[in-house]
Amino acid sequence: MNKPTEQQTVASAMKYKAIIFDLDGTLTDTLEDLFLSTNYALSSCGLPERTLDEVRRFVGNGVRKLIERALPEDTDPKVAEKCFETFRAHYVIHCQDHTCLYPGVASLLMALHAKGYRMAVVSNKMQTGVTELARSFFQGVIDVAIGEQPGIPRKPAPDMVRVALEQLGVAASEAVYVGDSDVDLLTASNAGLPCISVLWGFRNRDFLIAHGATALAESPQEVLKMV
Repeated sequence: MNKPTEQQTVASAMKYKAIIFDLDGTLTDTLEDLFLSTNYALSSCGLPERTLDEVRRFVGNGVRKLIERALPEDTDPKVAEKCFETFRAHYVIHCQDHTCLYPGVASLLMALHAKGYRMAVVSNKMQTGVTELARSFFQGVIDVAIGEQPGIPRKPAPDMVRVALEQLGVAASEAVYVGDSDVDLLTASNAGLPCISVLWGFRNRDFLIAHGATALAESPQEVLKMV
């Protein structure tokens, strides 16, 4: 009998064939740029600005929801729409001013790629922003990058994940989801995937456990051990 190759041995030890990653707060630290664009939009519309911690709590359900949460109550709908459009125009230009990979993420992705995992990014961020960040940080490593776009309901609906799995050619039973928020936990559950919750992102341990997290990773290296 032929001896298994090293690649075959590694593949047989893999729990999953694919990994679906959230983007903001999981792979990339985007908070500063989101914060600055939010306050630019608010101030441009004559509205009070928000603190960094407030913006941290507002993110996770897409940029329109971010702006809705940042606006004062009873804001005129026309002003709200102007604020959103101002944010979107500003963020497209400035989405990489301060954004960077979290420490250890580049090494994690390279290690996963070398082991043969298929990988996707699924984000409630606008598709233009996802495409831009994927081009800058993940080219040649991430196979699929899906952001907010017409016809695909946002997370926590499972649709984005299902599109990613289809494009990866992998069944839900062969994949795991990695994210940093309650939205990610719900998304994974709705899509029928187990979820690894990371602790370096926008939500802390107590918050994630309160929302059902059972697999927690304190570092990218721990994610590598868990898959």
